[in-house]
Amino acid sequence: MKRGLQELENSVGLNPLLEQIENNNVQYVLLGEASHGTSEFYSWRSEITKRLIKERGFSFIAVEGDWPDCYNVNRYIKWISGSGKSAYDVLYSFNRWPTWMWANREIVELIEWLREYNKNLSEEQRVGFYGLDVYSLWESMEAVIRYLRKIDPEAVKTAIEAYHCFEPYGKSVEDYARATAFVPESCEDEIIDMLVHLHGKANQYKSDGLASREGYFNAEQNAIIAKNAELYYRKMMQGGTATWNIRDTHMMDTLKRLMEFHGKQAKSIVWAHNTHVGDARYTDMVEAKMVNIGQLVRKYAGDNNALLIGFGTYQGTVIAAKEWGQNMERMHVPPAVEGSWDRLTHELSEGRNSLLIFRDYSLGEYNGKRQLIVEEEKEDLGTTIKRGQRAIGVVYNPKYEKYGNYVPTDLTRRYDALLFIDNTHALHPLHMPEVKEDKDLPETFPTGL
Repeated sequence: MKRGLQELENSVGLNPLLEQIENNNVQYVLLGEASHGTSEFYSWRSEITKRLIKERGFSFIAVEGDWPDCYNVNRYIKWISGSGKSAYDVLYSFNRWPTWMWANREIVELIEWLREYNKNLSEEQRVGFYGLDVYSLWESMEAVIRYLRKIDPEAVKTAIEAYHCFEPYGKSVEDYARATAFVPESCEDEIIDMLVHLHGKANQYKSDGLASREGYFNAEQNAIIAKNAELYYRKMMQGGTATWNIRDTHMMDTLKRLMEFHGKQAKSIVWAHNTHVGDARYTDMVEAKMVNIGQLVRKYAGDNNALLIGFGTYQGTVIAAKEWGQNMERMHVPPAVEGSWDRLTHELSEGRNSLLIFRDYSLGEYNGKRQLIVEEEKEDLGTTIKRGQRAIGVVYNPKYEKYGNYVPTDLTRRYDALLFIDNTHALHPLHMPEVKEDKDLPETFPTGL
């Protein structure tokens, strides 16, 4: 392998990353993925996550997922009564498309590990699992109503009024977005009233110990989600970058709230797509005035307190859908296009899995291991070279990959490190029938199976 790349065969190969985190007491570790449907991205993130928790005392995992569903996982791994019989049962209940992102066998294994890890710890020490996303408008309002009915039945009226405001739209965010685009009336005031009420009763609601404190935090977060989701869907018809920035700003605000909730010594692990994790300022996203979590974490916590880790692949298979809301498929991922970072890394690593660390924390700057030898020349990766880096979302068509699945990227500034898995395999969704070999798998399965 060429200089600047370290072969990655097993967990031992992660030691340089763990050393960076330990030596600098990093509190924010963001783990990306080049697709939402690749098994190795999940398994390597799981391995990093386990080591961060066991060896570095990290406090919680926050993922690109819905808060209500992920909070059920949080309850399960913390041994809260009535939270579910198994990780499989808890994750199988995830029903918002695309279900495969979290309802998959790779995550089942991690969740059972987290539950076992938490088993003999005190309530205060148990590791948490939370969702950062903003999509769960109705589910979050329903969660607030359930909370108030339990803790303060007389106060539930405000939450129900907010919920009733949305009833004419039949839980269709598209109908709500269209309606508010043409009529200047919305449910914004009702949602804000619900949040104001919770804030007004905060001291009362969280006065009975840790369980009550976390219960209030959950209800308050759901009220915040409802407020931001209403704004997100109201802006949806306008197009542009507004909804992207609303979403990533909400995820960053949620991460800050979680850090505050877990105390001054808290340490967080974030799982999200590369497009959220890699600093947007070093991609073409900056030209569209888009921001993301990686950029916001660096700005908020400081460069030395955040480690952004991207993921990449050369070829393989992936779980995705041809169009939004359609059935999941196992698709082939063709070899990376000529001139991309993915093709370059494949050639330099000679087809092996590799770890690249771009930032030398001990020097406080980007240099040292930032040079790769390309044939007989040295290409300084500290320059503003912007090759394309592959990005596969939940919607994907391999036939058109070269026209829209590569993000122009200054790789060594977008991330602090990169895990490159040369040949990858599709995720194993819980809602897809299990088979022994890929060749036996039909092309498409209904997500409801």
